[in-house]
Amino acid sequence: MKLFDSHCHLSDPGYAQDFDRVLRRMSDTGVAAAILVGVNRKDSEKAVRLAASHPGLYASVGVHPHDAENCSEETLHALKALAGHPKVRAWGETGLDFNRMFSPRDIQELWFMRQIETADELDLPLIFHERDSGGRFLEIVKVTHAKGRRGVVHCFSGTRKEMEAYLDLGYHIGITGILTIQQRGADLRALAPRIPLERLLIETDAPYLTPAPQKNKTRRNEPAFVASTLLKLAELRGEDPESLAEATWNNACRLFGIHPEA
Repeated sequence: MKLFDSHCHLSDPGYAQDFDRVLRRMSDTGVAAAILVGVNRKDSEKAVRLAASHPGLYASVGVHPHDAENCSEETLHALKALAGHPKVRAWGETGLDFNRMFSPRDIQELWFMRQIETADELDLPLIFHERDSGGRFLEIVKVTHAKGRRGVVHCFSGTRKEMEAYLDLGYHIGITGILTIQQRGADLRALAPRIPLERLLIETDAPYLTPAPQKNKTRRNEPAFVASTLLKLAELRGEDPESLAEATWNNACRLFGIHPEA
């Protein structure tokens, strides 16, 4: 199977000592491509450097809601310039996170909306983050919606109503290893079969959200483990794993404007 990890953070310092081995395991498992997702200016710069140095790796640039307090127009200007690199295929991770509140709510909302505007200006798909926003995230994406905007709701863990709203807006749904976790993933397992095949993406969010069974051996997630999410997803949907792998590969390539030979 050829797999696409549509969301990981290989720029995280935790990979510094064994980055090449992580890539080797990724290749050995059939994970032929991955998006390295930026969470602030410095991290986005590193993600682009890594993507530029390795075939099969691509990058996004953006400011995570946790880092919103440190965002500025200067930051967006720098990220816009960085987005000109051919390996940059998306804008994000951006959105709202009212769970940990590392940045004040009004600051998160301000820079979320500015990043949406910037991504639209650059015609880049958006990688969205939403956690415990109480409907505010959905309100903003609806109010700012532009025809033709592309995007993915990363690490989806919402309700059926929210999922249907995202689908109505034309967005993809990113499924992580949460799907494989017995208690935490119960609601997601119930909804996963309802997602249209052409809107599905698989992702690790590495180094976070390690799936089962790997989480019993290591805390650190990595792109190779996306295969476990794919297999659980195929089981739940009653689909052939190879066919599902091909579909999610094609979905990611289409969303991010990537040609398999590139």
